[in-house]
Amino acid sequence: MYTRMNQRHLTSSQRSRFVEAVLELKRVGGYDKYVITHGKYFAADGESGLRVAHMAPTFFPWHRRFLLQFEADLQMFDPGVTIPYWDWTYDNAQSSSLWGPDFMGGNGRDSDGQVMTGPFAYQTGDWPINYGVTQEKYLTRNLGRPDRPIVLPTKAELDNALAMPVYDVAPWNSAPSTKGFRNKIEGWTVSDTKGGYLHNRVHQWVGGHMIGGTSPNDPVFWMHHAFLDLVWIRWQRLHPKSAYLPSMPLSAKDPEHGRVISSNELMPPWNEKPSDYFDHRPFYRYEES
Repeated sequence: MYTRMNQRHLTSSQRSRFVEAVLELKRVGGYDKYVITHGKYFAADGESGLRVAHMAPTFFPWHRRFLLQFEADLQMFDPGVTIPYWDWTYDNAQSSSLWGPDFMGGNGRDSDGQVMTGPFAYQTGDWPINYGVTQEKYLTRNLGRPDRPIVLPTKAELDNALAMPVYDVAPWNSAPSTKGFRNKIEGWTVSDTKGGYLHNRVHQWVGGHMIGGTSPNDPVFWMHHAFLDLVWIRWQRLHPKSAYLPSMPLSAKDPEHGRVISSNELMPPWNEKPSDYFDHRPFYRYEES
């Protein structure tokens, strides 16, 4: 059992240790497997076949398992390192210490989006982009998307989503009409007027390599998804009688049959069940503040 902390409460030493473990994983060739895996399982509604990482009920358990594996790899280099979380409802400005030169580094430059500061800047030689949806070999960001400005989700918007009592509903995808908690949080609708468009809006706000299936190229990905993991825990506390859905395999007549995974079906690439990861407490706890 270990503890994940709010990134804003990390000491200088804790920030440095997390960064160094991430860089070391990259140096030995272990980091890019996470970029590749996320890209492989980034299937959309319009594609055929199984959806597990996104636009499906397994969004939360799949990413929990993904983060646990990444965390275990970091702990091979430093057993005291855990993934911090980024509460974007609070640390919602470019001036946040999150973007400091000793941690994630800052925004991309205007000309090409290239991140020029911090340990993940290409000019240091430690963070080449080897697998991406675009050709840049350097990490890119476009914080706040100045050409079409957006803001990070607010606490009120998050609370609105947390109040939803049902985990997910048919058709189990990203349709704006779908009223489940999972789809509300994941947020693929283009509107942000009624508390929707949360997880995805954060990716869009960071911009650059955080957009698209290979978003783990930006290490802030892990802190974003650690907070989403905590959000799921908060929802479970608020709705203790509400369970993951669908609880049973879909009928062969269901148009989503073979496309989404129920509680006890096997979830690739680990061939473990979503239900194996409904409870975080065997693995870690959060320091909430």
